[in-house]
Order: sequence, then C-alpha cells, then structure tokens
Amino acid sequence: MGVVTIKRAYDEAGEEDGVRILVDRLWPRGVSKAAASLDGWLKDVAPSPTLRKWWNHDPERFGEFADRYRTELDGNPAVADLLSIVREHDLTTLVYAAKDPQINHALVLRDYLRAAL
Repeated sequence: MGVVTIKRAYDEAGEEDGVRILVDRLWPRGVSKAAASLDGWLKDVAPSPTLRKWWNHDPERFGEFADRYRTELDGNPAVADLLSIVREHDLTTLVYAAKDPQINHALVLRDYLRAAL
C-alpha cells in the first residue's frame, strides 16, 4: 500500500516525489510539460467546474467545499483509477496548482485516498 503526498505544480519535481499525478482539471499556468515532470494527469478526479466556481477558493467556504467534494468523489469512477495507481507504487504525489498550500482540493483528495486505503 502506497503513501500519498501533495505538492504544488510550481515546486521543483524530485525523485522523492515518487509517481507524480496532476489532479487539476486545468493545466497549471506557466508550467511546461517537461518542468511538470508528471507520470499522469487525472483531470476527472478534480472538483467539478460547478463546485470549483462555487467555492472560488474562499477560506470561509472550505469546510463545506470539502464535504461537497468528498460527496463528488464517492460517485466518481476516476477515484478507482487513482487508487489503483497509489496501490501500485510506494509513493504517489498529487500535484496541484492552487496558491494556498493549506486550503486546496488536493488536501481533501489526499485525505480521502488515505481513508480509502
């Protein structure tokens, strides 16, 4: 069973990242494919456009956003694909582009995956 971590797309990739999977629906601005150094991109595991727009990265809505996002994940077939990747590797890093490392969907997704494992 693998370990799941998160890292911003704008931070330098390293061997300590293990398998790197982009979990954003949109490609990170200003990041080349070479610099991203990704092993995969699962855009369907990201929050729906409707949920993302509703939240708008508002810290006061983060708790409710997390609840709604977990509900989306419960019915999302892309989660099974991501869990399969995590189970196949010792370390999987979920790569995201949000500015705030304390308030972003990758945190919710990481915790969701850890609970599912």
